[in-house]
Amino acid sequence: MGKLVYAANTSLDGFLEDEDGAFDFAEPDEEVHAFWNEHERAVGTSLYGRRMYETMRIWEDDDWLVGEPPVVREYAEIWRDADKVVFSSTLEQAPTARTRIERTFDPEAVRQLKEGSRSDLSIGGATLAAEAFRHGLVDECVLLLCPVLVGGGKPALPRGVRLDLELLEHRRFGNGALYVRHAVRNPR
Repeated sequence: MGKLVYAANTSLDGFLEDEDGAFDFAEPDEEVHAFWNEHERAVGTSLYGRRMYETMRIWEDDDWLVGEPPVVREYAEIWRDADKVVFSSTLEQAPTARTRIERTFDPEAVRQLKEGSRSDLSIGGATLAAEAFRHGLVDECVLLLCPVLVGGGKPALPRGVRLDLELLEHRRFGNGALYVRHAVRNPR
């Protein structure tokens, strides 16, 4: 059975994006990119909301990767090798390989997907992740805390949800970012 892991880059004050929708504060250096490559290598299926999928689908295209460091090109390969499920009521079709669209988020279907998976699953997008947290589906929470305060924006974690967590792992990066990995101790 695979674990469902919510992973995100966040400001120290807990935001994925600032009030203008920018997330440039989380741009990884090579050390952080290599970390995310290793993390994503364990993922067999990624669950995305529409906005996160539209942000991530750039990894399908080779044109912009010319001249990028090997660690960036490696991430593109890892991303392409994973299955993707996009939850969207508006997307007509997925322009990327290994991708299917689901019109609604069905907690029981996600539970079954976890149970039938031999590898971990990731969930990306704050709104979609909040639904998974609310339904007790998230097994681990992986955050990379960037050394910046943005003062507001899109919260990385859901409001109105209380979960007890157990710290499993932590690490400090050379750029000042902190990695923390927690297990959810009391899912529904």
